[in-house]
Amino acid sequence: MLKEIRIAGFGGQGVILAAHILGRAVSIHEGGFATMTQNYGPEARGGAASAALVISDQPVLFPYVSNPEILVVMSQEAFTRYTPDLKEGGVLIVEEDLVRMENVPQHIRVYSIPATRIAEELGKKMVLNVVMVGFFCAITEAVSYDACKKAVVDSVPEKFRKLNLDAFENGFGFGKNLLSKGATRVEDTEPVSVLESAN
Repeated sequence: MLKEIRIAGFGGQGVILAAHILGRAVSIHEGGFATMTQNYGPEARGGAASAALVISDQPVLFPYVSNPEILVVMSQEAFTRYTPDLKEGGVLIVEEDLVRMENVPQHIRVYSIPATRIAEELGKKMVLNVVMVGFFCAITEAVSYDACKKAVVDSVPEKFRKLNLDAFENGFGFGKNLLSKGATRVEDTEPVSVLESAN
C-alpha cells in the first residue's frame, strides 16, 4: 500500500501541520512509513503553501509527489495549480467556501467541506487544518481514526489540545455524515461545492 498525497493552500492555514499530523499517524501510530516535502511561496503568511506526503507499509524510496492519488485544496490558487496533476480515479478534497469549482476533471471523486466555517464555530479559525485532517480521515480511510487522533494530540500544544480534538471530531463527523448520505460526484455545473452539504 503506497499513497501519494498533496495538501495545498496558503500560508497561515496550517497546511504543513496537517501533513505532519497525517505522516505522524502513519509512521508512529500505525507502524508504517511516511515522507513529507514542503514548499512555500515568497510570503510565509498569505503566500502559497503545499506539502507532499507519501505513506506506505514499506520503506518509501522516492519522497516526491507528481501525480497524487489524494489532493486536499484550501485555496483557489491551490485548486488551479494542482488539480490537473491529480491521478485519474483520485480523490479531491475541497474547502468549499474558499474554492470555486471550475473545469473539474472527470473520473475523480470530489468531496467538499466548509472547514473554515466549522473552525470559526469552534472559536478559532486557525484549526481549519485539523478539521480537514478529520474530514480526510473519514473520506479516504488512508489513515485510521485512532492513529490520526493520537497524532493530533502529539502535534499541538497542550493548551490547544481540546480545541484541536474538537476540530478533528467535527471534520471526521462531517465526512462520515456525508458518506452516509451516499455522496457521489456530480457534474461540473455546481459553481462552488460539487457535493451536497452534510449540514
